[in-house]
Amino acid sequence: MPQLPLLSDIEIQRELNTLEGWSRRGGALVKVYEFPTFAEAIAWVNRVAAAAEAAGHHPDLDIRFRQVNVSLSTHDSGGITALDLSLARAMDLLIGPGEPDIPDRGA
Repeated sequence: MPQLPLLSDIEIQRELNTLEGWSRRGGALVKVYEFPTFAEAIAWVNRVAAAAEAAGHHPDLDIRFRQVNVSLSTHDSGGITALDLSLARAMDLLIGPGEPDIPDRGA
């Protein structure tokens, strides 16, 4: 699989302005999701897992009862790529009804 190009600081900031609750921590995009119950948090994580498998891109997830801490980084590229932004958007869509359309890694 070819290495994806890193996004510039300007590109990352511009995209973060369109992503509610996401921020940058070093070479990763991060967000904390809060759910009403533990079961809802786990159900969301399972939906994220299916989307991540379909995209061939896997987030770091830290589950703390009703809170899920997410970190996205394209490790092969050494930082933030368009793939991270795509999965961040998809994860946000998984909060609501329906399943997101996630481009696969080869696209």
